[in-house]
This record gives sequence, structure tokens and C-alpha cells, in this order.
Amino acid sequence: MIDKAGREIDYIRISVTDRCNLRCCYCMPEEGTSLISHQEILTFEEIEMIVRCGVTLGIKKVKLTGGEPLVRKNLPYLAGRIRSLQGIEDVTITTNGCLLGEQAGALKDAGISSVNVSLDTLDKKRFAEITRRDSFDLVMGGIEQAMACGLNVKLNCAVMESLTREDVLAFAAFSEEKGIPVRFIEMMPIGQGCGFSALDNEELLDILKSRYPDIRKSAQKRGHGPAGYYEFGERGCVGFISAVHHKFCDRCNRVRLTSDGFLKLCLASEEGVNLRDQIRAGMDEKGLTELMERTIAGKPLSHHFEEAGVKALNMNQIGG
Repeated sequence: MIDKAGREIDYIRISVTDRCNLRCCYCMPEEGTSLISHQEILTFEEIEMIVRCGVTLGIKKVKLTGGEPLVRKNLPYLAGRIRSLQGIEDVTITTNGCLLGEQAGALKDAGISSVNVSLDTLDKKRFAEITRRDSFDLVMGGIEQAMACGLNVKLNCAVMESLTREDVLAFAAFSEEKGIPVRFIEMMPIGQGCGFSALDNEELLDILKSRYPDIRKSAQKRGHGPAGYYEFGERGCVGFISAVHHKFCDRCNRVRLTSDGFLKLCLASEEGVNLRDQIRAGMDEKGLTELMERTIAGKPLSHHFEEAGVKALNMNQIGG
């Protein structure tokens, strides 16, 4: 569907849980957060109902997120149900990779096409410091298993001030070796992320150019998001997603659904509506579709990160 700014909204990111088996310093406090009760979280049937209504409005692409989506029991089943809906063209997932090794085959069989693995360093010691867990080997094994199963894999690296030149070049070398795109994602000033700053794209590019002078913009479309990609060597590829310093609100094509059913129109806005409450109050699919259409039509024109961080919720509660 087309919103009030003339943007085509065809992509929904669905958080299936607020639970996570890591405690990344920019996402959750070390002691964790207050979790939503199982009764409050959307059921698979409710999620499928919402996606069916979304398809009627032009939703074609779905990203499953968390928290950590793979801690949600039987997630491949949900992915298969969504992928089987007529009108859905692609279902992907963002994961921290800890459980990917044991579920990669089932995800591939369910119709998942692509997996984004959140990985902020290739140094095992620093990984444990950032995530507060010793799970580096599990993540790397999950990446290998996902590739072996035929899933497309991308890495998501959160760009913090602690990201070093060595980190950036290590990711570039890993990309060239494995043929896996690495996306450098500017730290969002949300929740715990408000305490961090980020390198700008130009600084990252300068680091990459020092090792790869042949780096060049990619003409190939990769995925459904706003990343701008660069290629180098025979198969190296990096992308940049910079919501704050390089706003892309004018071409934003997505809405988000939190694990407790709130249809969130913008990461930096509280605007939206709780669809779970409407479903459990007895609203049918026709009414739900009309409610979603009215709500999405009012998607904010732009975020306001440059004015103040969004401190109320952590990313695990919104959906990464």
C-alpha cells in the first residue's frame, strides 16, 4: 500500500519474542529486562492472521526477528506457514547465530531464503565482552551450517566507537574469503544504544580503501532494506546502513510488529496500534485489515533521532 508520503509499504519486520540468549551491551542490560509473559506474546495463529491481512494491503516480504527469534519454539513451522501464504515473496530472519547450527536445515526447508547474523567482532575475546556470553564458536559454526544448507548469509555488525581498524579489515577479509556480505549498521540511539556513538560511513570507507583500493559501489540489489553496498576483490562485499547520519526515511518501505502485537510505524516513534488487543476482542480479518490500512497510511514522514534518543525501550523489546 501507499502511505501519506507516497512510499510503498511492502515489508514487515515481526518480532516473535523479546527473549534472548545473549546480553549484548548495546541492546540489553547485563541483568536482562522485564520479559513479556507468554500469554501476552502473539500466538503463531495471530501472527499468521496479521500477515494475511498485510498481504491484502501489499505486504510481500517478511523478516522474523526477536529478541532472538530462534529461542521461540517451533519457529521454522511459523516461517513455513508465512512463506506458504499467497502473495508472500520472501521470508528472512535475523539471528545472533547461537542456535543457527541446529536449526539451519529446518529453516531452509521452511522456505527461509536468507539469514542475517548479528556479529560485532571476529575476535573471540571481544565477542564475549560485547555479548557477555562465551558463544563465539557456536555462532561461527551456525554460519558454516547455514551456508552448507544453501541459505544466503549476511553479517550485521553494529558500528560502535570501539570498532577498530583491525575489526573492519578483518570483516572485509572474512567477506572476501567466504563470499558473505558484511553490513556495518550505525548504532541506533535507542535504549541501551543511547550510550554509544558510531563511526561515520566515510571513516569506514577510508579504512577499507587503505587495504582495498579497488572498492567500488555495487550495482547489484541485495535484500529488501536500505543498505548501500560496495564490492572489492573477487567477491568481497560490504554494506552501510546509517539511519542517523544518512537518513533514508523518504524511501522507507517497512513497518514493525512487536512480540506483544503492537504495529509500530517507525523505530523512533510511538505511533501505531496494538493489533493483539483487537484480535482478542473479536475483530475479524476484514476489520483488522481496515485498521492496519488506516494506521499504516499515517506512517511518520521521518524519524527524529537527531533530536533525542528513544530511551523507553531496548531493541529486544522493539524487534531488531
